[in-house]
Amino acid sequence: MKVLIAEDDAHIRRGLKEVLEAEGYDVVEAGDGRAAMALLEPEAPDLALLDIMMPEVNGYDVCRDFQRRRPDLPVIFISAKSEEIDRVLGLELGADDFISKPFGVREVVARIRAVTRRAYAARAEQPGEEAVEIDGLVVFPRELRARKGAEMIELSLRDVKILKLLHRERGKVVTREMLFNECWGMSYLPNSRTIDQHISKLRKRVEADPKNPELIKTVHGVGYRID
Repeated sequence: MKVLIAEDDAHIRRGLKEVLEAEGYDVVEAGDGRAAMALLEPEAPDLALLDIMMPEVNGYDVCRDFQRRRPDLPVIFISAKSEEIDRVLGLELGADDFISKPFGVREVVARIRAVTRRAYAARAEQPGEEAVEIDGLVVFPRELRARKGAEMIELSLRDVKILKLLHRERGKVVTREMLFNECWGMSYLPNSRTIDQHISKLRKRVEADPKNPELIKTVHGVGYRID
């Protein structure tokens, strides 16, 4: 899933990019409104994060342009303008949410996950997006959630990609290279520690005993496996 970030503050833009890539999204950046509008068709993003006060073209006008050309594109405004009238205008223009600066990483992630769920729910059924069951853990890709017994577990987009890949290759070793290519992307260059840390965090949410995992097995020196 690809996210377009339109933000003139390079520091904020890089921070958002890091957060979203850690969640498993592909990211394309624009430093002003005109650049954002030029990227809509060639990049075909699935979600747009728009600052309001941008050079060239402001976020409201970018949103109007997106609504005309891609009325199904979810939009989140991210701006220092937090007055109620600004929120109302943003939502009336068709935005799905409005996040005020300064914001925390958890807030941004939670709101983006919520909009992603709504976007998935609004689409027609697509092959390969049905629920996946793995030894009592039921993964719902469209909801970015899993159920274990009565417990609902929040998942990132990357968590879902990893679990789906391991399930697809059930009984086989999924190498780190396979995980990098399918769950991080060829353009991303994580190291082995990155993937091990991510699997460790995932185990804490889906395993009964993360220190003695029964679901995601480690194949030392190679990768991981689900039996």
